[in-house]
Amino acid sequence: MKQEVKNLEDKVVTEISLDKSIFGLEPKDSVIHRMVRFQLAKKRSGNHKTKGISEISGTTKKPFKQKGTGSARQGSKRSPQMRGGAVIFGPQVRSHSHKLPKKIRSLALKMALSSKLKEGKLKVFDNFKINKPKTSVLKNKLDKLKINSALFIDGEKIEVNFNFAIRNVPKIDCLPAVGINVYDILRRDLLVLSVDALNILNERFAK
Repeated sequence: MKQEVKNLEDKVVTEISLDKSIFGLEPKDSVIHRMVRFQLAKKRSGNHKTKGISEISGTTKKPFKQKGTGSARQGSKRSPQMRGGAVIFGPQVRSHSHKLPKKIRSLALKMALSSKLKEGKLKVFDNFKINKPKTSVLKNKLDKLKINSALFIDGEKIEVNFNFAIRNVPKIDCLPAVGINVYDILRRDLLVLSVDALNILNERFAK
């Protein structure tokens, strides 16, 4: 599978071969959906909390006498039916994360990469080097490339000037190769890989 390698000036530099075992899979929505749910569940803070009856401050005295008032009997002002009382079976602080087999996580990432290639929304650049860390300079280059929603994946580290320049561009994200993930790939229209990122991916899936 051949793929053109361009530079930020939109000129073809060379061609590169893409591994079919990574970029040539048939995407399955069920696998990708499981991975997205796994990621979003891990991102949930899980710090929602309601107070149980033992946590409510208040007197333990009986609110009023048992009989003769015409009202239902009450044993505590902290009971859930009372104003300002406890919440029964309310949410508690917990982790929403769940387990997902490593093979499924790896397969989902390959399928996400394959789907971008299949849709013609995968680009490979030789590098992301720019002379100045200025957003306006980078924005002009992206406009010429007709890129308005993309995830850029660089090598071990993001190129410094590019990283500073890209921060204020809306709908554009940039991650090092180690941070590539299914959710971020899907939430942007284009996936742009550097040659370094591609080499790291090949090494990662070769293990």
